[in-house]
Amino acid sequence: MTISLFQDASAAEWPTGFIVNPRPSTLSKELIEAYRSVPVPHASDCMGRHTGARDLTAYHGGQTSTIAGPALTVRIRPGDNLMIHLAIMTAEPGDVVVIDGGGDLSTAVIGGLMRTSAIARGIAAFVLDGALRDIAEWKEGGVGAFARGSVHRGPSKEGPGALNVPVACAGLSVMPGDLILADADGVVAVPAADAESLLVKCRAHAERERVVNEKNRTGEPDWDRFNALLRQKGCPV
Repeated sequence: MTISLFQDASAAEWPTGFIVNPRPSTLSKELIEAYRSVPVPHASDCMGRHTGARDLTAYHGGQTSTIAGPALTVRIRPGDNLMIHLAIMTAEPGDVVVIDGGGDLSTAVIGGLMRTSAIARGIAAFVLDGALRDIAEWKEGGVGAFARGSVHRGPSKEGPGALNVPVACAGLSVMPGDLILADADGVVAVPAADAESLLVKCRAHAERERVVNEKNRTGEPDWDRFNALLRQKGCPV
């Protein structure tokens, strides 16, 4: 349930540096569920092969499936987690909290206590351009955690910060409400407006890979395929 502070945000004047926008909701549950069978590399390939977060480590246990959910975005002052707490309290089950922490690794901004709250709220994962702590607890699973690094040093709760705004997270541009896909290979963001059409491309990509994989199992070189590629480059084959 959304708290009254969040409900009144649009009518109130917030101090400079604090922004709280409404949570967009455009992705259907059926579409999100369909993406849970899409490997992140398939989505990345279908989006041009150069889209996605970089230098993130998965700290949670149970990394055998794809996490899919709408982005609840947070921009924080490095080393401060006030607005992350607000994000957790206003999150809906299945949300992925994407945090622009400026890549700061000097101070952890999420930890074990926040993990407990996130599990109770049904949050699917955190994607953090910054540091976390309490690594052993994250390894127990229950909620995904992708972060730039880890450190034991704790945060402040002073602000400022912003909720449901465009963010940059580890090289990934994310709009609030985008579809976040995350698995053992990494994290990508699918623009909400493109999610339906990209799913069709991902399924076609999966079928092409299945055919190639079956051919590879025979142990026979696929000369036709690679000679065609070489001829496109002007090679005399």
